[in-house]
Formats: sequence, structure tokens, C-alpha cells
Amino acid sequence: MSEKQRVTRKNSTPLKVYCLPEERELIESNARQAGLSVACYLREVGQGYQVNGVMDYEYVRELVRVNGDLGRLGGLLKLWLTDDVRTAHFGAATILSLLGRIEATQEEMSQVLKSVVQPRARS
Repeated sequence: MSEKQRVTRKNSTPLKVYCLPEERELIESNARQAGLSVACYLREVGQGYQVNGVMDYEYVRELVRVNGDLGRLGGLLKLWLTDDVRTAHFGAATILSLLGRIEATQEEMSQVLKSVVQPRARS
């Protein structure tokens, strides 16, 4: 190989792994769940990397959405507390409702966090 030719995976020697059909199905299933090709999945696992599944990213997106909701609700509360003209028509019932929504959103965030953390604690 000349100095100009780069070493890539395509021109390197492949590894062969013999496995039973059910083992192959399990590996392919795990790779799909992680959102990776079988080759990439085996390469990551074989090098000792923790494979993050696609679900991890979905949980993160959900947490970002919930956090945004909390920010918007907190902003409304801040406007009311500073006697902003835009919130002058807010009554006590509206503020109590807003506080209830903030509490519910915090609970929703807590549930999403539990669904991410508890499965990892069991493994």
C-alpha cells in the first residue's frame, strides 16, 4: 500500500463471526433497536463502547419538549409577578391553573426520567 492510499475499513481485512441462526437474529435485532447496521453495532460492542439505542434520543427529545413547556409556563408566571400589562387580566384562578400545569409538567418530566433511568438500573 502506498503512502498516498489511506487505510479505510473497506480495504482492511474483515472479521468473520460464525453464529447460530438465533444468535444472528438477536444480533440483528439489537442492531436495529440501536439504529445501527449490524457491522457498526458489532464494531462498537467489540471495542467496548456502550451502544445507545434510538430510544435514548427519543427520550431526550421528549425531555427537551417538556423543558420548553416549563420555560413558557414559568415565563407567563414571571410576567404576572412583575405586573406586566399583558397579564393584567390574569386572575387568581388563572395563576392557580398555571401553577397546576407547571406541577403536572414537572411530574411528566419525572416520569420520562424514570423510564430512562430505571431500565438501565435493572440491566
